Amino acid sequence: MKFWKMNGAGNDFIILNNLEEKLPETAFPLLARTLCTPHLSLGADGFMVVDKAQGQADFRMLFYNSDGSVGEMCGNGARCICRYGYETGLSGPQQVIETTAGIVTGTRMDRRQYRIRLNDPTTLRLDLALEAEGRTWPCAYVELGTPGLPHAVVPYPGLAEAGREELFRLGRALRYHPAFPKGANVNFYDLTGPDRVLERTYERGVEDFTLACGTGTGSVVTVLTLQGLVSGRGVQVSMGGGVLTVDVDWAGETISDLWLTGPTNIVAKGEIFDEELPPLL
Repeated sequence: MKFWKMNGAGNDFIILNNLEEKLPETAFPLLARTLCTPHLSLGADGFMVVDKAQGQADFRMLFYNSDGSVGEMCGNGARCICRYGYETGLSGPQQVIETTAGIVTGTRMDRRQYRIRLNDPTTLRLDLALEAEGRTWPCAYVELGTPGLPHAVVPYPGLAEAGREELFRLGRALRYHPAFPKGANVNFYDLTGPDRVLERTYERGVEDFTLACGTGTGSVVTVLTLQGLVSGRGVQVSMGGGVLTVDVDWAGETISDLWLTGPTNIVAKGEIFDEELPPLL
């Protein structure tokens, strides 16, 4: 099997072109669990499959978390797969991608920068208060697309100095909080300046912090825009893997467009020989 490995702001993925490989969809969870395991295989945050579109899109994107669970969508993954589509001739500089959560469109800004229109927020709550780790945490909740990709948005003053163990325990507790029946990606943030945000995301399905989360970044900026804490224009969000830019178009509490811009990086192209994989055909 041939593969590409890419990352978007440090959020890394293995990409397989099933238009060529023609594997059954039942094989993908095992492929994700095996190939995404660090040290024992390629290692990645997620596994993405390019397949034939069911509608009029350029192609279909299937996303799997590193634990093999299905992900509704992935913002950094979508930016990477847009570049993959462009560089392999599956699409032009404007991309239309089918995802489990709905259609995502992309634009090639330059060789490495890609901009996507994230799925629309379909659920939005700005006023939650959740009990976890012995105290009450103010929280917002956003789902992007249908079915919705769930994100908790949690203010955390002094995030840059937060201890990893403490933040990990809190992220895990909120990820499994009963207020979130589907679980949630937990996005901690701290405002660091005008239209400047620091973010750390505990990702559902990875069960740890990742260096970046595109849909989480879009969710954070959506909440902060509606709360009047950022302008919604060119908001710079810093994470462990780099900086992403979010633009929001809205009227009242209705979001009409949510845009995510950031870097992509092609890390490797090659062939998979992992001997731990059973026959897949």
